[in-house]
Amino acid sequence: MNESKSDINKMLFMHLVSMLAMSAIQQMGKLVDPATGKAETNLDAAQATIDMLDMLELKTRGNLDAEETKLIKDTLMSLKMNYVESQDLKTDARRQTTDDRPEKAEAGGQTPDAGHQTAEKKGQKEESGQKSASADDGKTPKYHKKYE
Repeated sequence: MNESKSDINKMLFMHLVSMLAMSAIQQMGKLVDPATGKAETNLDAAQATIDMLDMLELKTRGNLDAEETKLIKDTLMSLKMNYVESQDLKTDARRQTTDDRPEKAEAGGQTPDAGHQTAEKKGQKEESGQKSASADDGKTPKYHKKYE
C-alpha cells in the first residue's frame, strides 16, 4: 500500500509541476489560450507562476527522488530561459514600434517641435531678415521651455 501511495504522490507532483509550467508558457504567449483562442502575453503572471515553482522546489528540496528533482529543475531552467526570451521579444517589439512610428501631428498639423524654435534657429532667422512666429504675434509659446 505504501508503495502505491508513493507512486500516486509522485505522479501528482509531476502533474502539478507540468500544470504550472503549462500555465507559465501560456502566460508568456507561447501557447494559445483555449478560452479566447488567442495567444496573450502576461509576463507578470508568468513571473508569479515561475516564482511559485521556485518556492515549490525550495520547500520540497531533499524530499524528492532523482526523477522528481530533475523534472522540477529542468522545468524551472526552461521556463526562466523562455521568460527572458519573452521579455526580450516584448522589448524589441516596443523598440520597433517606437522607432518605426512617425511623429504624430498636433491639431494644427504641426509636429510638437514645429511651432517651437530653439534660440539658435530664431537668431538665424532674425539675422537673415525673417522674424519668428512667436516674436511676431506676441503669443506665448505653445510648449513649456523644458521641451525646447
